[in-house]
Amino acid sequence: MTKRFQDKVAVVTGSASGIGAAVSRMLIEEGALVVGADIGEAAQTALAADLGERYIPVSANVTVEAEVKDLVGVAMERFGRLDLGFNIAGGGRLSMLMEMSETDWDFTVDLCLKGVFLSTKHEAAAMAPGSAIVNVASLNAHVPAHGFSAYTSAKAGVEMFSRNAALELAGRGIRVNCVLPGLVETPATGPFVSNQAILSAFMERIPAKRPAQPAEIAAPCLFLASAEASYVSGSSLLVDGAWGTTGYPDLRTWIGEFKP
Repeated sequence: MTKRFQDKVAVVTGSASGIGAAVSRMLIEEGALVVGADIGEAAQTALAADLGERYIPVSANVTVEAEVKDLVGVAMERFGRLDLGFNIAGGGRLSMLMEMSETDWDFTVDLCLKGVFLSTKHEAAAMAPGSAIVNVASLNAHVPAHGFSAYTSAKAGVEMFSRNAALELAGRGIRVNCVLPGLVETPATGPFVSNQAILSAFMERIPAKRPAQPAEIAAPCLFLASAEASYVSGSSLLVDGAWGTTGYPDLRTWIGEFKP
C-alpha cells in the first residue's frame, strides 16, 4: 500500500458503511487522518473501534448546515487543516412519480443534493490550495429508472453541481470531481442484491455480471483526490462495470417493496 495521503486530513460523509467506510479505511491505510460523519451511531462506534485513533467519528446530518459546519470545525480544531473532502452520504425513498409524496421527494433531494452542496461549501471554505473534493453521484445521474425520479434528479444535480464547483473553486486551487457508481453491494442495496429475481434483472443489464464491492468504488475516489489526478477537475467518472452502455431494469413489479 502506498502512502499518497500521509498525514493529510479528510472529511468523509456517509462514512460508517458501504462506500464511505471503504473510503475511510483506504485513506487511513494510506496515512490519512479521517473525520467521518454519519447518523448511524452503532456503525460509527464499530468502525471507530476497527480503524483506531486516526478515525474521528462525528454524528452529523448533512442536510443541516449547522451540523456540516461543525463537522468541518472538528477537523480544523483537531488537526488545524482540511485537505480532502469525500461527500458520499446519500439515499432515497423510491416511489412512482404519480404516487410520490412531497415529503419523500424532499427527503431524497435534500440528502443526495443539498447534503453535497453544504458539505462542499464548508469544506472548501476551510481548504488551502492543492486540496481536493470528490462527490459521489450515481449511474442514475445518466440512466432513469421506474420509481427513481427524485433520486435520478438529485444525482444528476450532484454531477452538474460538481462541475460548477470545479469552475468556481479553481481559482482557490481546489479540485472537484465526481464518481458515478453503478450497483454496489452495500447495506443500502440489500433489497436489490438479496432478491434473486431483482438481482437477475440487474445482471441482464450489467456486462460485468456482478455488483461492485465498496472498495472498487473507493479506489477511484482516492485516485481523483490524489496528486496523480492533479490536473483533473470538473470530471465525472463512471464506475459501473460497463452498465452505462445498456440501461436500467424495469423495477415496476417490485417497486412497492422499497417504500419506507
